[in-house]
Amino acid sequence: MLRTPLYEEHQKLGASFTDFGGWEMPVRYGSDLDEHHAVRNSAGLFDISHMAEFAVSGDAASFLDYALVSKISELAEGRAKYSLICAQDGGAIDDLIVYRRSSDFLIISNAANRAAVGAALASYSSNFDVVINDCSAELSLIAIQGPNATAILQSQASIDLAPLRYYSIAEGELADIPVSFCRTGYTGEDGFELLVDNRSAAELWAKLLEFGGDALNPCGLASRDTLRLEAGMPLYDHELNSTLTPMNAGLGKVVRFDKESFVGKDALARRQDEPPQLHGLIGEGRRAARADYEIFEPGGQNPIGKVTSGVLSPTLGYPIAMALLAGSYAEGTELEADVRGQRVGYKVTRLPFYKRGK
Repeated sequence: MLRTPLYEEHQKLGASFTDFGGWEMPVRYGSDLDEHHAVRNSAGLFDISHMAEFAVSGDAASFLDYALVSKISELAEGRAKYSLICAQDGGAIDDLIVYRRSSDFLIISNAANRAAVGAALASYSSNFDVVINDCSAELSLIAIQGPNATAILQSQASIDLAPLRYYSIAEGELADIPVSFCRTGYTGEDGFELLVDNRSAAELWAKLLEFGGDALNPCGLASRDTLRLEAGMPLYDHELNSTLTPMNAGLGKVVRFDKESFVGKDALARRQDEPPQLHGLIGEGRRAARADYEIFEPGGQNPIGKVTSGVLSPTLGYPIAMALLAGSYAEGTELEADVRGQRVGYKVTRLPFYKRGK
């Protein structure tokens, strides 16, 4: 399996590892619950260096307007946008974040989809004067998330972080190490994702833990998954895949049909009135419906869909799930999940399950 430049740092901290998209990644350092609550109540530190990065220069704004479903040319310098790259049939190849820098655009996509995204970008660029550089092997990405994240960083940052809004990027130094401060995240909390050269990644990780002290906890993929699920954020190959359109996944608002042309526009336009298939569910008791558990209407014998992600929410204290259902179900609709042969009651709810400050 592939390893990030921080692998030895995780070993020193006693991490347990798992295979995630071909990468040997820390799944936890101790307690999943402790790591989850650290992010909700203070701050957590994540190695997300397995993610893929592409720098696009030249006629990049026009090209990305065509290659992605969003209107990337509207991005101001220093801002970012969540978007999707689709196939001509409208199926989602990946969801990603695009940052507009002073001289180019930076795309961060999912690790497992690096090859697919790279191939799609190359294919879609044939009529554009652009340079696409896959810089994934040169860069590491470290996320610090939680209510204390900004204060921890500010103590060692060379720039004022307060003016940076959510979905922004700025260049600076942290503890004398050059980094890109990306005010984005995958936990539902405030925080940053720090882009750093591989050669400085281990030093940056160690310094963050040093000046973060007791307020900063190293966190693995297990807590990252429960955090993102509470925040209603999709995970590719769970809530998104190549057979689903953005509208199916409840992401129709990111598609800009007012653009003259983009990959998949015709296919998506034919299906833009389809109701979302992805629903949020909250359950009774303490038994959580997990991925691939079937969902039924009360007393029904034929399943109406399957859970894509599910957990007993550490923050909320009750089961939550996202599920792809055949049909549209209003908020409050009562359903049932088959949890190891026993029917457990669930209700349809709006996403996200958790919002910070509420």
